[in-house]
Amino acid sequence: MSPRTRVVVNRILSARHDVSVAITTRRHHATALARRGADRGAEAVVVLGGDGTLNEAANGLVGTDVALGILPGGSTNVFARTLGLPDEPIDAAEAVLGALDGGGIERVGLGAVNQRYFLFHVGIGFDAAVVERVERRSDLKRTLNHALFVYSTVVTWLRHIDHGSPYFALELPDGRRIDDGYFAVCLNTNPYTYLGTKPLNLAPRASLGEPLALLSVRDFTAKGLGRLALQALRTDGGVAAGGEVDYAEGLTELRVIGHRPVPVQVDGDFAGRLMNLRLHHRPEALRLVLPFGY
Repeated sequence: MSPRTRVVVNRILSARHDVSVAITTRRHHATALARRGADRGAEAVVVLGGDGTLNEAANGLVGTDVALGILPGGSTNVFARTLGLPDEPIDAAEAVLGALDGGGIERVGLGAVNQRYFLFHVGIGFDAAVVERVERRSDLKRTLNHALFVYSTVVTWLRHIDHGSPYFALELPDGRRIDDGYFAVCLNTNPYTYLGTKPLNLAPRASLGEPLALLSVRDFTAKGLGRLALQALRTDGGVAAGGEVDYAEGLTELRVIGHRPVPVQVDGDFAGRLMNLRLHHRPEALRLVLPFGY
């Protein structure tokens, strides 16, 4: 963000609050800064950054009484847009200030994967491999934005995915087991992401007040994935389950067993290649500053 934006945001929040400013300098720094704020008795930690920085700060605040406020400062800003915040951080700062002063703070549920909490989703398999490739060109992420994601998706599909061998198995609480998973998303909110101004709706009933939703894909053909993407873009009803698409909601826990190391991304941040994942839902995990009308 530009220095001017930081100055104006600080001026807005400082109008009725004591504000201390800290700038992240490394990976996971936001977690440490959020915990420091909680230890020092802060009312709220307000984050001007992208989804990865928000995720880190949220992990530093889970279980505390300190609220998380959100200002969009990344390339896509999925969580800020899901909450209905303005796209411009200065306008969002006004909305956050109004919510803070008007009592617009609620406890919300989060998902967790191997003890790391997530705000909106975890991607397992193909989409995490795409995120991994995007992060290798992080210098281009802000300028190319969605074009870089589209390019990385195509390159990953053509060159870096084994189309004939599933990545993982899923074990659901009801005893179902899905052995041939290529791509899955476990969602705490909807939409999954945005393509330009268009939301990709995978699980319309997923929300911060409900347990997790899961969509898993076993049809790893171009036709199957293209059909899924068109459904997500064209309708508010999400993706139709059936055939090679499995869907479940109201999940409080879930297990993923890799047939080989599985790419994993958490809130759009590549988290590595793992063999075993345990996901669960934690109700009322985080105090969140919510814009009026959410």
